[in-house]
Amino acid sequence: MPSLDDSDLRILRALRQDGRMTNAALAEAVGLSQSACLRRLRLLERSGVIRGYTAIIDEPADRETVTVIVQITLDRQTEEHLSRFEAAVRRLPEVRECYLMTGMSDYLLRVEARDAADYERIHKEQLSRLPGVQRIQSSFAIRSVIRERG
Repeated sequence: MPSLDDSDLRILRALRQDGRMTNAALAEAVGLSQSACLRRLRLLERSGVIRGYTAIIDEPADRETVTVIVQITLDRQTEEHLSRFEAAVRRLPEVRECYLMTGMSDYLLRVEARDAADYERIHKEQLSRLPGVQRIQSSFAIRSVIRERG
């Protein structure tokens, strides 16, 4: 990862707030010329600091889902076991986020299910069959207090 200076950090902060802003608006917001801003932006993209752009979608009220926070402990923590687990969990569409953790569990997952019965299916048919899983601990979210934001 390249070393980021103050201008790069200002660009990243501005894009977190509005990833669709024009280069002209971005340049003005961060105090650079349009050409300098565009050059820095392209370098941030090519170097992988900016991995992509996305839209934050609010779930429609008629599409209720439950959020389940899942802690997974593996039977071994070797590089091979971690890699196998991560490759398999990436293929599960219900897993919205996955983090390698320190502490009592190895991974923390955010899983979206239609309801408790759907999560039971996901647990039995998918999570428990992931390579190397020793223990699964699940907690259902009651409500969202802070959601993904810019």
